Amino acid sequence: MKYLRCIFYIVGVLLLISRAFSENTDDTFTIAPAVYIDCEDCDLEYIKSEIPFVNHAIDRAVADVHILITTRETAGAGIEHTLTFIGQHRYKGKNDTLYFVSETQDSEDRIRNALVQKLKLGLMRYVAKTAIADDIEISSIEKTRPTVVLDRWNNWVFSMSVHTYLRGEQLSSYISTYATVSGSRITDEWKLETSAYYDYNKNYFQIDDTTTISSVTKGYGAGAFIVKSINEHWSTAAGYDIYSSTYRNKDIGFFIYPALEYNIFPYSQSTRRELRISYKIGYVYNDYVEETIYDKTEEKLFHESISATLDTKQPWGSISTTLAGYHYFHDFTKNRVTLLGDLSLRLIKGFSLDLYGHASWIHDRISLPKRDLTPEEIILKIRQQATQYDYYTSIGLTYTFGSLYSNIVNPRFGD
Repeated sequence: MKYLRCIFYIVGVLLLISRAFSENTDDTFTIAPAVYIDCEDCDLEYIKSEIPFVNHAIDRAVADVHILITTRETAGAGIEHTLTFIGQHRYKGKNDTLYFVSETQDSEDRIRNALVQKLKLGLMRYVAKTAIADDIEISSIEKTRPTVVLDRWNNWVFSMSVHTYLRGEQLSSYISTYATVSGSRITDEWKLETSAYYDYNKNYFQIDDTTTISSVTKGYGAGAFIVKSINEHWSTAAGYDIYSSTYRNKDIGFFIYPALEYNIFPYSQSTRRELRISYKIGYVYNDYVEETIYDKTEEKLFHESISATLDTKQPWGSISTTLAGYHYFHDFTKNRVTLLGDLSLRLIKGFSLDLYGHASWIHDRISLPKRDLTPEEIILKIRQQATQYDYYTSIGLTYTFGSLYSNIVNPRFGD
């Protein structure tokens, strides 16, 4: 009887172990995939409501599928959307990439519908081996063959904008106007961009019955930039800028230059990663409003710059950073070094670190007025001041915890 009980006990344990392994194996192919959608500017609530057949994870670490959505501008000022599907855990190694293009005239609703359609198509390979595949119905819409469309604009895209800001109270007022017009033509081989702007700002303060302070700063400019693609890594360019700014003590000036750029990664991978090294050399002419600290009323100079820019969007986060150096040839001590960067880093489960910084070491402000600035000009920022550096930085830490999935959408009373 003792031995019989032992046999029954051993058989029972084996059955429990077998059932546990069987259930775990079945779960791999029955439960809905956990999906993490990594997108900076997507309507996630809409996506969740339209794709209810997966679990929407709030942390990429627990997701079976990490979907990284990146964008870049097309020749006609449209947007190419790249959807990179990265398999994790039970789907490790099962990766895919899909694309679609939205046009300038497309509404937000049309874009998000197209995005959802591509997401559904990309998710089918992950859903196919689960039990929920039986509830999926696939249909197609019959369409006529696309016909060749004649572009009467020949790839040119134009835009105009005017913005006015007005603020006031009993003893002070402020008005600002900024207008701009631009045009661009972009093809695989050529890129041409032109723009012009006008900027006007006026401040008024009444200190007392007999004292008032007012200030006006204004500026305008125009420029053009043309780029020729050489191959997947090299590009050459040329351009000019014309400008005027009372704040920078420049009555009129222009800068004309050639440029060369090398991208370590192929340009075709630009939605995911870029490492560009750019070199520019050019001729500068400045006619000043007032005599400068170097006793100049006008100058004709040569200028040189080199910069390195890294942009990457990966499952672990994103980096955008630029290091640039500038100098004048007539005096190498008249130089500037600028470093700016934006880092979003997913540290561990639930934690993300966001950093932004901008810093410049400035030794090239050759247009500063010779005279001493008045207190009003300094306080109201009517004229540019001497400085050896400027900086701006921000840091943020985000921690998300709680339920690993966020499938429920409740739009009551807005977001």
